[in-house]
Amino acid sequence: MAEKTKVYFASDLHLGMHPAENSREREQHFVNWLDEIRNDAMELWLLGDVFDYWFEYREVVPRGFTRFLGKLATLSDEGVEIHLFTGNHDVWLFDYLPEEIGLTVHRKTLTRTWNNHKFMLGHGDGLSKGDFGYILLQKIFHNRILQWFYARIHPNGSTAFAKWCSRKSRMQKGSHIPFLGADREHQVVYAKKVLEKDPRIEYFIFGHRHVPFRIKLNESSQVICLGDWMVNFTYAVFDGEQLYLKKYFEDKGEIITL
Repeated sequence: MAEKTKVYFASDLHLGMHPAENSREREQHFVNWLDEIRNDAMELWLLGDVFDYWFEYREVVPRGFTRFLGKLATLSDEGVEIHLFTGNHDVWLFDYLPEEIGLTVHRKTLTRTWNNHKFMLGHGDGLSKGDFGYILLQKIFHNRILQWFYARIHPNGSTAFAKWCSRKSRMQKGSHIPFLGADREHQVVYAKKVLEKDPRIEYFIFGHRHVPFRIKLNESSQVICLGDWMVNFTYAVFDGEQLYLKKYFEDKGEIITL
């Protein structure tokens, strides 16, 4: 068995998204990928929006995702360290997965160092302070009092309402906004500001945007957006010295640095 030394990153699976048959197919693709990396994965980082909707009642969790959750449990039992960021779609993830699988949940951007290479990791939403509407919406979602009232709604009603809102939003806005250019991508602008305070960060890795890109900020730092597992099926892997942004299907090649 190969030595487990690699760190893998993926985001934006949006499992459970309408239509259900497409979600199940994408779930199986991701499970197949997890099977492929299990022999050399030291850590697995899921950077948000793993689920299109997730809300944990005290005694009830969302239906579905059996193969995905089972595979995560297997990896965890085999010694793979698993981390999951909450995204804007699965913000209401609490203690179920930490207790059942043993993974670690993160809710804010953080830094991590592997082999003297410093990373900043996060879902990648809400990085622009000028997006007041989005920031307000996130404050509402994170409000414990409002979460308590929402939990009083029967799961059948709350789940149906959330899925309806998700479909409506996706029909109005679409799922994929094309690459806007380095000067307009919020994640790139944010990384440049952070880099002024901490020039030691080599890799900024985010999800959220659904568009895979890799942009050099200078000779030693770059921003990587992981894309998604809805259209692009992309992920990143760090081998201890270099980080690669790859496609799972077809050529399985590396995404070109911009």
